[in-house]
Amino acid sequence: MTLQDRISALLAEYGIPSAAIGVLRDGEITEFAVGVKNVETAEPATPDTVYQCGSMTKTWTALTFLQLVDEGRADLDEPIRTYLPEFSVADPETTNAVTARHLLDHTNGIEESFGDPGEDDDVHERMVGNIAGAPQVFPLGHTHGYSAALGYAILARIAEVLDGKRWDDVLRDRLFTPLGLTGTNSRREQVDPTRAATGHLLRSFAEGPIVTPIDHLPRAFGAGGGITSTTRDVLTLAQVLLRAGLAPDGRRIVSARSVREMMRSRVPVPDPYMFGPEWALGLIVCDWPGETGYATDGSTIGQNARLRILPDSDTAVAVLTNGGPRESFARKVFREILGTAPELPKPDPALKLDLPRYEGVYERPGARYEVTADGGALHLTLDLDPMQAQVLGKPPRLRYELLPVSPTHFLMPSADPLEDTQTVALYDFADGAARYLHTNCRVHPRGGSSISNPATT
Repeated sequence: MTLQDRISALLAEYGIPSAAIGVLRDGEITEFAVGVKNVETAEPATPDTVYQCGSMTKTWTALTFLQLVDEGRADLDEPIRTYLPEFSVADPETTNAVTARHLLDHTNGIEESFGDPGEDDDVHERMVGNIAGAPQVFPLGHTHGYSAALGYAILARIAEVLDGKRWDDVLRDRLFTPLGLTGTNSRREQVDPTRAATGHLLRSFAEGPIVTPIDHLPRAFGAGGGITSTTRDVLTLAQVLLRAGLAPDGRRIVSARSVREMMRSRVPVPDPYMFGPEWALGLIVCDWPGETGYATDGSTIGQNARLRILPDSDTAVAVLTNGGPRESFARKVFREILGTAPELPKPDPALKLDLPRYEGVYERPGARYEVTADGGALHLTLDLDPMQAQVLGKPPRLRYELLPVSPTHFLMPSADPLEDTQTVALYDFADGAARYLHTNCRVHPRGGSSISNPATT
């Protein structure tokens, strides 16, 4: 059975319409696609098919900012107000001290309270203006907590101010054109519809994948999740990182020093198992079996993008799909291609936990988790967004058992075969109780209240 046949079998197993796969080894790219771009048209996917990359966009944004650092026009550790004097959030210390490094590695702690900034070219300017009252989810620099849109939107606004042009033109002029990318865009209107994959959702295996009712992210997610691309173009990005900042044609895109900084400036991730134990600057650090790897991943509502970069092996693998579960499928594909991939940990049934220390409600706007102890075990109840529940045909509340891996880490398996097993961290014990719940890279404070910096209260 060929690799394409094995990937086709995995698509059928997971109910995913298509996947485009690219492998970069020693500077040479091989690529193929299997499946269909859209289940309604049955048009086959090809290596030139364009997929939504979601938060993989953040790596492109990080490279752009580091170009400004190389030019001496920006600094990773200067306060944001150096470049945006109008920048302000509710916490005075964060207002004055938050830096680009805090934004790049997701330790800024600012709640994503940017309202509706619209879909126009001033979206990043509006987002910065709208967060004057945004509270802290956690004190500046205290922990890692993923910012889906806001952190990288602020970086984009800095680039707009310094370059004097809109963000999409900054990306085009600094990265897309110099790298010779013909399948990569930052705005959905720029995508050739004849090349675009359509996103799909899976409510049941019997029904099969259906076209997503939400076919693109709002423009507020542009700098953090708006890029569409092909496997070849994604692997061109990987080559820049593997070649210490050089494009495939030898052109200098970013300095070798900046690439080293992207990889070596790291903060620990409270939940180290789902993606990796540390977060760098626009990259995830993953403990690949036998070597250190780097990841940049993304998902939209119906499409997923995964990239693994293994410098010691001079290898990168890109996996782009238009539906289905995310992590378990990608791990199987990586294992098929590379022969190995990180595995989730096993639960430790011998662990004896003081269960009341974990109980409580952990929430932020749009996400609520309730941890309870009953029957000698911990359970987590998740309140789904009503629209999400309706689209996916799920009940409004989902309940899971938490299986301990350590005193702070848990597996959260699902009885639903359509769901991947998740991992959860409950940590930072104060007054005997956990202060935070961390899952899917997002952090949620206990009690649901945003937290002011102790130094300013």
